Amino acid sequence: MSEAKDTYTVVPFPKARHVYMDSLYLGQRKHTVYGLIEADVTSARQYMRQHKARTGETLSFTAFLIACVGSAVERNKYMHAYRNWRGQLVLFDEVDVTSMFEIEADGKKLPLARVIRAVNKRTYREIHDEIRGIQAERRQEGNLPYAQFLWLYRLVPAFLRRLAYRILLKNPHWIKRSIGTVQITAVGMFGEGGGWAIARPFYTLAVAVGGIVERPVLVDGRIEAHEFLSLTLSFDHDIVDGGPAARFAQRLKELIEGGYGLIEPGSPLEAPSG
Repeated sequence: MSEAKDTYTVVPFPKARHVYMDSLYLGQRKHTVYGLIEADVTSARQYMRQHKARTGETLSFTAFLIACVGSAVERNKYMHAYRNWRGQLVLFDEVDVTSMFEIEADGKKLPLARVIRAVNKRTYREIHDEIRGIQAERRQEGNLPYAQFLWLYRLVPAFLRRLAYRILLKNPHWIKRSIGTVQITAVGMFGEGGGWAIARPFYTLAVAVGGIVERPVLVDGRIEAHEFLSLTLSFDHDIVDGGPAARFAQRLKELIEGGYGLIEPGSPLEAPSG
């Protein structure tokens, strides 16, 4: 009796994964502390549904979260401060948020990291329009920003790549220009149900967006179904202490639950309730 042979497929290891692996390695060197919070997004999502029913336009939930994070960081610039090679802290006036967006390249959905600039000085609509523009892009895979150097990148030994990163990360201005000052990863927005994501970022502040779960809430003596968003806040403890981190988390939660930036003056839509 002949032995059954394994069936399998061999595919190339994605070149871009080397970049992700290096960033995870750098994140492990950070003294990171985490905060797991939930925010009631019932009002914001109700407003977005009203807007779509009235206009047919789907508002960007990611843009809403970016606007909230930018406003919360505005209150305490230490949340996105970075140390330079002299050991000094550089506090930037503008909050630049990097996030991953799906675009279409050669008929495939691919992730693309983009930095949304100065989100603390822009309206929700401006951020929304920029994100929709990114998502509408159609490109060839070979013309993506990172494609030209990936073949060379993987040829450089890992220890040299990571040493170069460690040197560059001592330059806060390079950080801001190249990768932004705050990271938002919306991993939970592609699935169903609640849950938190635990990332290993090398940013001073990173926000991992988890899932949304529906729970009963007692409001004015009656039970209502409310939607809660899971968020994981990651802080570089070398720069951010527990007290400021807790106050930032509370402020961010207030902004999200209040529908910050969604309702424009003169809007015909109702303000979110709750």
